[in-house]
Amino acid sequence: MTQEELIEHVRSAHQHQFGENAEIMSIAPARVNLIGEHTDYNDGFVLPAAIDFYTCVAGSKEDGTNVTVMALDYDNDQDQFVTNSKSISKSTNLWKNFIRGAFFILKDEGYDIGGCTLTISGTIPKGAGLSSSASLEVALVSTLNELFELNLSKLQIALIGQRIENEFVGLSCGIMDQLSVACGEEHKALLMDCQDYSLKPVKIPHSFSLLIINSNVKRELADSAYNDRRKACEQATELLGISSLREFDLVTYEDVKEQLPPHIEKRVRHVLSENDRVLKMTTALEDCNAAAISELMKKSHASMQDDYEITVPAIDALVKIVKSQIGDRGGVRMTGGGFGGCVIALVPQKMAITIQNAVAKSYEEKTGLKASFYLCNAANGVYTIS
Repeated sequence: MTQEELIEHVRSAHQHQFGENAEIMSIAPARVNLIGEHTDYNDGFVLPAAIDFYTCVAGSKEDGTNVTVMALDYDNDQDQFVTNSKSISKSTNLWKNFIRGAFFILKDEGYDIGGCTLTISGTIPKGAGLSSSASLEVALVSTLNELFELNLSKLQIALIGQRIENEFVGLSCGIMDQLSVACGEEHKALLMDCQDYSLKPVKIPHSFSLLIINSNVKRELADSAYNDRRKACEQATELLGISSLREFDLVTYEDVKEQLPPHIEKRVRHVLSENDRVLKMTTALEDCNAAAISELMKKSHASMQDDYEITVPAIDALVKIVKSQIGDRGGVRMTGGGFGGCVIALVPQKMAITIQNAVAKSYEEKTGLKASFYLCNAANGVYTIS
């Protein structure tokens, strides 16, 4: 489904279900992280790109305080609640908590949110590590921002999205996903400093294709060891007497690493070395240096495998298969929170189909699983139409 088809699909469904045209529609992309994993919640550097898969949220204001939401991708399942933060409770249905959480956080921050009807659909593969949840949060808050004239900036929208996950859904994510979804730029990645939220667009060379390969190993981050990794980093800052790991780099860390238990020291080593790789990757992209890109992504994956311990055998197999095809002409690594999901490969355009064919054959032979492929482009961030 194209972006235009998605918009028309949501627009038509909203009119049919609620008997009125949507006043506002927001469209937010997915994101893939080229490099910089688990550094965002440590005030570090990341290099994500918004990509051309989307979530669309249509909304209309209603009198009173009742909210009715229809999720087209869940067999038109609906949720209803009232916009009083004291009465917005969690649901046993995960998708509903992202919606309820948005109203809860906005009310908690003092914004005047009334009743409305909302219709939601998207084209982002679920559970693949492409930030379908952040895309939903940003699209939803953007729709509410326009409907109720809240005057939120894109940064504020991203921060509210992060609070939804941290405080209502229960995942201790950083700001990378929401901010890249909100602020993405076509044909560019974003060098993001998660300490001050500054962004620097970095052009992705036209000679490369963004190839995302889904391992189809499903994971639920809120129920996984994701939060445990964050706790280990927090323990490190307590033991070292610092506010965040950003206060160290690889050189200064050498003087203090003996103060940490071995398993925590490994987690910190990944974060600091990954920060260094992000900055070097920015230069490699700007110089179109395929050999440097290859080496940096290789080391990033090894660090996630050995120090942060968030890869799984199927993901490691995917990386090896792709690497055997591209050598030093491009890079490949796991992307996302870990424990399944996708790998990201920056590959020469002319090799994209050959790589897909090689993976389709070898991956199933090695794992018994079938991979899914997404050739995508870096896209602009969230926008609204009325």
